[in-house]
Parts: sequence; structure tokens; C-alpha cells
Amino acid sequence: MTAAGAPRRRRGRGVLVLVILLVVVAVLVVVAELVARQVVPGMIRSAVAEQLALPAEHPIDVEVDGILLPQLLTGTLDQVRIASQDVAVGPVGGDVRVEAQGVPIRGDAPAEGGAAEVRMMPEQLRTLLATIDGFPAETVGLAAPNVTASGEVELLGVTIPVGVAFEPSVAEGDIVLTPAEGTIGDASVTADQLRGQLFGLLDPLLEDRRLCIAEHLPAALALQSIEVTGEEIVADFDIDGGILADPALREPGSC
Repeated sequence: MTAAGAPRRRRGRGVLVLVILLVVVAVLVVVAELVARQVVPGMIRSAVAEQLALPAEHPIDVEVDGILLPQLLTGTLDQVRIASQDVAVGPVGGDVRVEAQGVPIRGDAPAEGGAAEVRMMPEQLRTLLATIDGFPAETVGLAAPNVTASGEVELLGVTIPVGVAFEPSVAEGDIVLTPAEGTIGDASVTADQLRGQLFGLLDPLLEDRRLCIAEHLPAALALQSIEVTGEEIVADFDIDGGILADPALREPGSC
């Protein structure tokens, strides 16, 4: 054996040990990432279910973008998506999707912000509109881009079917339903043409209807838009990132 041969073998063993250590570290990192992929969404899921008072078995989908370990080290999740069906908070119910950015792992710091989308089917919209005094919520339907309602009026002993289509919009965080058009029997007319018809019997139905929902939702949610899309009505909200750090923003708002 030459003197040069021994150092070469030692260097060879050293390289092999280094390679083995790197492989072990890589495996541990992969395992840690897989564990984090199970634990973090589960923690978020539990927190959401608790906040919304949902049953433990209620399905909640949680997605966290990117590789988790670096985000856990920095203490902030870059992008979180949460989705669940048939979520009800008071009279407000529907399928919910939430996207949040810059979400801290601990609850003592605000998130960067977020947005929520609530999709309501006609029956869920009826539950919500039933909170408007005198509104025929039981007849509510959807005919894009409008919300429809119907009823009957009696004139000289004759029952006449009538209907009104309302255009939904948002004003100062409230839902506003503005009469756009309607029907008398089989005849279609504009809302202006309906006003004053049938001796004013339809006039109460032709008023703008305004509905505040803030008192049913966390104060951090601000309604931005609402529109009828197909067989659903879609409401979009901005979310104040402070909801994670400020208990007051998790309490219902006010009307």
C-alpha cells in the first residue's frame, strides 16, 4: 500500500459519508414537508370550524400554496384558500370560498388581507330576503341578471298575477334591490310603466329594497359586489386582515 493510497481512500469515505448525510437530510426535509402538509391544513380547518360553529364532520377544503417549511420558518403562509359548501351564518348561507394572503402562523398578528365569495342558491336567497318586512320572499327566483318575485292583486273581484324583476347592487355595504321590469298577467313592462298601474296597488312592491347583512357577519367582512350568475347569486367580500389579531373584528358588525 502506498502512502498516497490511504489518503485517497479516506477522502473517498469522507465523500461517501457526506453524500449519505445529504440524502438523509433530503429525506428528512421531504418527510417534514409531508407532515406539515397534513398538520397545517388540519389546524386551519379546525380553527374555521370553531369560528363558524360548524359540526366536526362538515367538509372544509384547505389549500396552502408553495413549499410549507420555508413559510413555517418565516412564520407566515403566503396564500391560503378555504372552501366549504352549505355554510350558514344566521340568514346568510351558501357555498363559501376564501383566499387570504400573508397569513401569520400565530394569531397575534394581522394577515395582509383577503377576499371571500359566497354563492347562494334560490332557496338560500329566500331565507335571507325573508328578513325584509313585507317582501314576498317565498316567491323569489333568479333570472340573470335579476332577482324575481311574484304575487297577486285583486281588482274588482279579479285576481291578477304580477311579477317584478329586481336588479341587485351594493350601496355602503348593504344589498339593494332596485325594480327593473315586471309583468302584469302575460304582459311585460318596465318598472316605470308598472308604477301607478292598477290604481297603485303594485306601488309597495316597486320600492327599492335595502338589506343590511353586517349584523350577521364578522365586522372584518365588507360586501363589495353582488350579481346573479346562472342559477346562483354571488356576493363578494373584502376581508380585513386584522380579523386574526383583533377579536372585535370577529364579532358581528352593525347596521
